[in-house]
Amino acid sequence: MAATDEDTPSIEHPLLEPDFLERRLYQLKLAGTAADHHTLVCLPTGLGKTTVSLLVTARRLEEVGGTSLMLAPTKPLVQQHADFYREALQIPDDEIVVFTGDVNPEDRAETWEEATVVMATPQVIENDLVGSRISLADVTHLTFDECHRATGDYAYNYIAERYHADAKKPLVTGMSASPGGDEEAILEVCENLGIEEVEVMTEEDADVSEFTHDTDVEWERIDLPEEVLEIRDALNDVIKDRLEKLKEMGIASSTQPDQSQKELNAMRAELQKLINNDQSEGFEGMSIHAEVMKLRQAVTLVETQSVEAVRRYFDRQRNQARSSGASKASQRLVSDPRVREAMRKAEDFDQLHPKYRKSRMLLAETLGLEDGERVIVFTESRDTAEALTDFLSESFEAKRFVGQGDREGSDGMTQNEQQDVLNDFRAGEFEVLVSTSVAEEGLDVPEVDLVLFYEPVPTAIRSIQRKGRTGRQSEGRVVVLMAEDTRDEAYFWISRRREQEMEDELRELKGMADELEEELDDSQQSLADFDSGAEVKDGGDDPDAVSDSSTGSEGVADPGLQEFTEGVDGDADDVETHEPSAEGEAIEIVADQREMDANIARDLSRREEIDVRLETLEVGDYVCSDRVVVERKSVADFVDSLVGGDRSIFEQVGAMARHYSRPIVIVEGEGLYEQRDIHPNAIRGALSSLAVDFDASVLRTESEERTTELLAVIAGREQETSDREVSVHGEKQSKTLAEQQEYVVSSIAEIGPVTARSLLEEFGTVEAVMIASEEELQEAEGVGQVTAERMREVIGNEYTGQ
Repeated sequence: MAATDEDTPSIEHPLLEPDFLERRLYQLKLAGTAADHHTLVCLPTGLGKTTVSLLVTARRLEEVGGTSLMLAPTKPLVQQHADFYREALQIPDDEIVVFTGDVNPEDRAETWEEATVVMATPQVIENDLVGSRISLADVTHLTFDECHRATGDYAYNYIAERYHADAKKPLVTGMSASPGGDEEAILEVCENLGIEEVEVMTEEDADVSEFTHDTDVEWERIDLPEEVLEIRDALNDVIKDRLEKLKEMGIASSTQPDQSQKELNAMRAELQKLINNDQSEGFEGMSIHAEVMKLRQAVTLVETQSVEAVRRYFDRQRNQARSSGASKASQRLVSDPRVREAMRKAEDFDQLHPKYRKSRMLLAETLGLEDGERVIVFTESRDTAEALTDFLSESFEAKRFVGQGDREGSDGMTQNEQQDVLNDFRAGEFEVLVSTSVAEEGLDVPEVDLVLFYEPVPTAIRSIQRKGRTGRQSEGRVVVLMAEDTRDEAYFWISRRREQEMEDELRELKGMADELEEELDDSQQSLADFDSGAEVKDGGDDPDAVSDSSTGSEGVADPGLQEFTEGVDGDADDVETHEPSAEGEAIEIVADQREMDANIARDLSRREEIDVRLETLEVGDYVCSDRVVVERKSVADFVDSLVGGDRSIFEQVGAMARHYSRPIVIVEGEGLYEQRDIHPNAIRGALSSLAVDFDASVLRTESEERTTELLAVIAGREQETSDREVSVHGEKQSKTLAEQQEYVVSSIAEIGPVTARSLLEEFGTVEAVMIASEEELQEAEGVGQVTAERMREVIGNEYTGQ
């Protein structure tokens, strides 16, 4: 919300900039409830959810002190929130800080202690909590933006659990324009975040309606040319053929290419059962299933995106099939004559795709005939975003807006590039923003004259987020392009049904708020789910608490503003936190930063007796002492490391053995001898080599949970029983003369310790190995022509530096 006009009432507060925030009654009501309870705030996009959080933050900082933390799922959104708070709050800018992965972890730990308001991505805060770099004890307000993400293993859930357990005076605000598709989904979000109250306002509410305008959705049907349909049909023929094979195996019940994702997932589950029962046809079927999924992706691209998009996809498939360790599915895919013919037709197609033509026409109407200023085009595909930007730039000033990270054939954007594009779009430097899903959630792009969906969106949440980009201050236009007789039509009906379900659910949610809160009270049991000692007050006896949850203007007037500006009786000092006490010093485990993809480090950090520290380790995944380092491999990863990959398991364990005297390999999961097409004896040989040649202990666990237990026991024995310290550089011990000689020779062309011993036994000294010819080197056991050539290349070539 921009600065208010002189005649517009503004919100006054000691920590807010004067005349900055327009006084909107619905925001004050929501902030009044959220200041006293852990609250889910549901408000349509563009109506100031962030302002509600800001009002609560200002009140908490003035009344309770401490630190405010706001989490948002993307870096651009985090930066946007920080800019808004710096404008709105009378707090020094350097006390409102941004935490993303671009900030050094050590710098984050130091900055945390001095910050008043922290804006961050959840993954960064999760890492810092797991790594014991920060504490949430003094955080007095935690906001989860786009909180509908709080499902499954998303970082919001872990952070909420730690917050309720660790904070002295916790207060949670969840914000979303679209919290979930049904009551169960909304309850899951509330329970995961420890939310007690639900406040819902829709565009139908009197306080809100004056700030919104109708946004009708128009569906433009597109006829695909015959050449495009021929590509689609050729690919579908191959899908039918592959499904026929799965049907013969008793896995598929139909060979129709338009199988639902649910049906395909069920097939995969059945194939996994065959694999678990040691039936070899399970592996064959899984490979066929993988090929079906690849083909379906190609069909989706040619139907809903463009021929250019499928052309790029085929290029990537060809490159994958040529790479070392390529799957049989990839190789079969690009070698099938029908697929090759589809590839050829895609290469030969030189017409303008009808969706491109329609996009250009709609933009010309909006920006030319109707004197519009800005348009956003959304697409699911990054390839399409790039190609469409190039095409539209021929007629309009257009720029793309995509997420970070690179992949073959499609570069991402850095955070600075994203910010520059948004700033230019706001300033009117260009007319058309072509964006992938990165701009959907809460990102404050300016209101636009047209939002164009390049394809229907099959989820209600994302569709609602996108439509919220228009119709804020004046009537806007939303157009969805839909290719006839394609997956677009299926997504159209799915989208319409789900959006209607969500609208109905939000209306019901308003009418059943009390019932829902009772259900939350029962399930949360005063947040006992989080093992918190905090006694969260319910506000029921507080005479100043906001009790009128109606959304009309009656019943709440200036008292809502008065409550916000003057505070309430009985502040949060009655909240207690019982710090856990532990006997003796905590056990320390250093985990590699890359292990955060698993839940092990998080689970270890939940234990009172263990401190986890995150580092980027040179060797291993977990350090338990100055002599014990652990490499964790899932069964699949272990087998992959034997047959391919950047580094084999032997190289990894060899490096571990050079730094630590007790290297351990944990192989996690079941079915070790049923992976891929590797003979069980080859796996047994690898395990034997690790134990005999590398002096490594090889341990088996069934799951992440069991690995967590094992690591805790190993670290406990090392540090408590053996009184050893943790060192990320390993045990500082002198090597024997033989070990030093083996180390020097094994470093040549990374030949490893086994071959090094063989060479030393053959030649007697390191010097003799160094001056041996290629022919002489090959006389040593285990040294072939390639190894000998590589050794002589390293030893005999002149050093040229960098």
